[in-house]
Amino acid sequence: MDLGPAATAGAFLNVERSHSGKRWRPRLTDERGALAISQQLELPDALGRILAARGVDVSAAEAFMDPKLRDLLPDPSHLLDMDRAVERIVAAINAGEKIGVFADYDVDGACSGSLLAKFFAAIGRDVTVYVPDRIAEGYGPNAPALMKLKEAGVSLVITVDCGTTAFAPLAAAADAGLDVVVVDHHVGEPELPQAIAVVNPNRLDETSPVGQLCAAGVTFLVIIAVNRALREAFWYGEGHNEPNLMAWLDLVALATVADVVPLTGVNRALVRQGLAVMSRRGNPGITALADISKLEEKPEAWHLGFMLGPRVNAGGRVGEAGLGVQLLTTTDPDAATGIAMRLDQYNTDRREIESGVLDAAMAQAEQQASDESPLILVASEGWHPGVIGIVAGRIKETYNRPACVVAIENSLGKGSGRSVPGVELGPAVIAAHQAGLLVNGGGHAMAAGFTVPEDKIADFRTFLSDHISRQLAGERLAPDIGIDGALSPEGATVELIELLEGAGPFGAGNPRPRFVLPSVTPINARIVGTDHVSCFLAPPEGGTRLKAIFFRAAGTPAGEALLNARGGVLHVAGHLNIDTWQGNRKAQFIIEDVAQAT
Repeated sequence: MDLGPAATAGAFLNVERSHSGKRWRPRLTDERGALAISQQLELPDALGRILAARGVDVSAAEAFMDPKLRDLLPDPSHLLDMDRAVERIVAAINAGEKIGVFADYDVDGACSGSLLAKFFAAIGRDVTVYVPDRIAEGYGPNAPALMKLKEAGVSLVITVDCGTTAFAPLAAAADAGLDVVVVDHHVGEPELPQAIAVVNPNRLDETSPVGQLCAAGVTFLVIIAVNRALREAFWYGEGHNEPNLMAWLDLVALATVADVVPLTGVNRALVRQGLAVMSRRGNPGITALADISKLEEKPEAWHLGFMLGPRVNAGGRVGEAGLGVQLLTTTDPDAATGIAMRLDQYNTDRREIESGVLDAAMAQAEQQASDESPLILVASEGWHPGVIGIVAGRIKETYNRPACVVAIENSLGKGSGRSVPGVELGPAVIAAHQAGLLVNGGGHAMAAGFTVPEDKIADFRTFLSDHISRQLAGERLAPDIGIDGALSPEGATVELIELLEGAGPFGAGNPRPRFVLPSVTPINARIVGTDHVSCFLAPPEGGTRLKAIFFRAAGTPAGEALLNARGGVLHVAGHLNIDTWQGNRKAQFIIEDVAQAT
């Protein structure tokens, strides 16, 4: 593998504009740091360069390669309001109070709610988990739902993955005598809601070092703290066995990857350990979902993000909001299979709905992409609110700038946004809410949700564009992709892939290594499925052929370049994967971009 001169100056292989319109940016900028890592840890040069390209210095490299929860998981009590939350929850447990959990309808919310449900079940206390309907109720706690829980005898509600900006609903709960503990990770406002406690590493007055946790990660810390308090109070013993909290890290891993929070620090440790737990197939719901997704190999982070997560999400997007929690908490394998089948069908329905919205949204986005605005915001009536987040993500990936998609109904727009590294979208949306442009809104750095009156959409677009421009401070968001090095088809081996896995799990904040196969010829390029391009890549003079596939590429300039190569030579960028078809383990190249070889 050659990771040398081409990676040190200018665009990688001088590709300033690929067939997808992207510049190929070398990720490695610290050659000396890479060499130091390789020498001190006695790692192969390729792995040292991968670590250095991700900002890992020699002093942190050993811990990066072997992240341990005991080293990275902080004392839960460092979070503001944690001890107050624990005190109220333990009091409810001791008094036998009826506890309710109000969970968001996405994967993070479902996993967070499931963690609490499993913990309380393990200590012999039942909870009622309430998941709001995305269309009828919208995001976050609402007063009617909270009153419904109170009428059912609930005296304490724990909100997960929501609640930090639910001022009016939580005020109504307080007036009604219903105690609320908020467990969240979304960026807060200067004001906090009326609650017994607000446990959130992204409160504005918080100094926690674990702001990258998803809600399930924060919920896991709450469970650790409650479990510790029960242990110290000698609660475990007669009739109460202490649960094994580590057995639920598969839920934390699923939420962490699906919520696209950075896989850095403690998150890497949580996901790595969670994947190990998941591989033991102890959760009937996750097992059923893996089986129906045809996940037959050892789970990796990308399986969670692209196979399991979307199916759990589908219930909240276009189906039944509570199905995710039902799936993840059931102990009955047959029931799990039935729920997984329903979620799989909802995911199919979601893809069909998404396709129509995506086509219309892309038509608007293409018109906006030609100007210098740092933001793309598209809106229309008739779009399904359940798929706008996915569509925003597709637009963001295509144009490498923050994208918001708004579904309008009855003069009110429900919007979802996705951002790019370097632009914090959640705080920008919160600022727009504080400026009076939104009915509500919030989020975190890479994603946000909001409700906007139709007659304020144009002003909202201008506000966001100005806010993002100030964040960029004059820098232009040009489409690019990071490249780790050059690789020959012969050098793409299963052994190399297994070596690189030491730097995983890969995802947001720790991208999968991306290589270029320079000057290769596509052989037998053809469309497979509906819109994927399959081929073999080999040196023009002959030699090792590497199996490759380019997903959703048919009809795109890059895909057409492969299909019409006719013996020509191209630079091809992508990442490696192990193909286990028919029980064989072979290297496969997942194509992400194509450029003309000069």
